Amino acid sequence: MTSIADIEIPAEGTGAGELFEAVPSLTCEMERVIASSGHGLWLSGPSQDAIEDALDDAAAIGGYALINSDEDRWLYDIEFEPDTVDVFELVIQEEGTVLSASASSGTWLLSIRFTDRESVSSLYDRLDEEGVVPTIVRLFDLAEESHSQCGLTARQYETLVAAIDHGYFEIPREVSMQELSEELGISHQALSERLRRAYRALVTSELNVSEDETVAPPMPSD
Repeated sequence: MTSIADIEIPAEGTGAGELFEAVPSLTCEMERVIASSGHGLWLSGPSQDAIEDALDDAAAIGGYALINSDEDRWLYDIEFEPDTVDVFELVIQEEGTVLSASASSGTWLLSIRFTDRESVSSLYDRLDEEGVVPTIVRLFDLAEESHSQCGLTARQYETLVAAIDHGYFEIPREVSMQELSEELGISHQALSERLRRAYRALVTSELNVSEDETVAPPMPSD
């Protein structure tokens, strides 16, 4: 059964540990799609010069390249040295998928999808062996009941997960609706309708309103 684990990991002892030591105000966020040999990481907080000085001085960083920038943050493709504790690589080896990853104040917070809970335990043990003790903040199974609790059907849920995985909700979008529909093997119209129904189900569930209450009231006349 598929499980989601939200895990906190201290940056100290990992590939990014030296960066947080050098610039404590640093914040880091994983890029949704990584199309290079390293890891796409958005870095922000200190100045770009301070960030690149820290990257240059970090023994765990094998190389880096600036890919993009957005206001006061910068996207780098970062490669860690082979003998470095690479959290992302460990997740991949345990057949997990990193849904999101961010770090601030020297602590990583990762949301990871696993095919079963045994993989969660295996990742925990491997990190512990490396001297990086993780904390499992939340662990839950994606059972059918979790879909209905949000008002979603299984297909709606699977479609939303696929949309997240492929970067459909990123700004800018990393996949078009046409590309996503082809990936899912359904028509563009079917995907659009399924997403709209899923949005409505989530909104009514999260806002705790009934279907009748979601109907917009008439506009007042002047």
